[in-house]
Amino acid sequence: MDEPEEAALVRRCQAGDAEAFRILVEAYRNTLFGVAFLMTHDRPAAEDAVQGGLVQVWRCLPSLRGPSKVKPWLIRIVVNEVKQQFRMKHVPVAPLEAAADIPDETDLPEQKVISAERRQTIRRALSKLPPEQREAVVLRYYSGLTVPEIGGTTGQPQGTVKSRLHRDLAHLGKELGYEGLR
Repeated sequence: MDEPEEAALVRRCQAGDAEAFRILVEAYRNTLFGVAFLMTHDRPAAEDAVQGGLVQVWRCLPSLRGPSKVKPWLIRIVVNEVKQQFRMKHVPVAPLEAAADIPDETDLPEQKVISAERRQTIRRALSKLPPEQREAVVLRYYSGLTVPEIGGTTGQPQGTVKSRLHRDLAHLGKELGYEGLR
């Protein structure tokens, strides 16, 4: 969905159009669920976070400014829901091997080439990172957010996001056996 189309859809949602909201949810459902699942490692907890996030989105849509960049806003709300679950300690830890069936809405050639086994290895290594280290990596490489968008999503300065990504990728590289990963 291009920016003008997305902005028009958001304006319809802001006017109370439930069908427009359904279309918006369908456009980002897989991404939102994937982010929540990679952060929680638990399908029901991820579904709860997305559901709670979408309720918040519906409530807050009328006050949204700048509707052309809605994806980072949606992800920020779901990430906040996941963090709320962690604070409430309602997030059971499950093995990341269960992530093999996460739907992926992207059709990038390099993702088609990577084997299921390799994706599983990366997910296992990612699961070994603490949640705060995992967050920036998931937002950048799974959700495709830019550094400024991650900063807006997490409330951190861009420099902090860059340094965290650098450090977190180094830790991930060590888990994968790549000492020189940048």
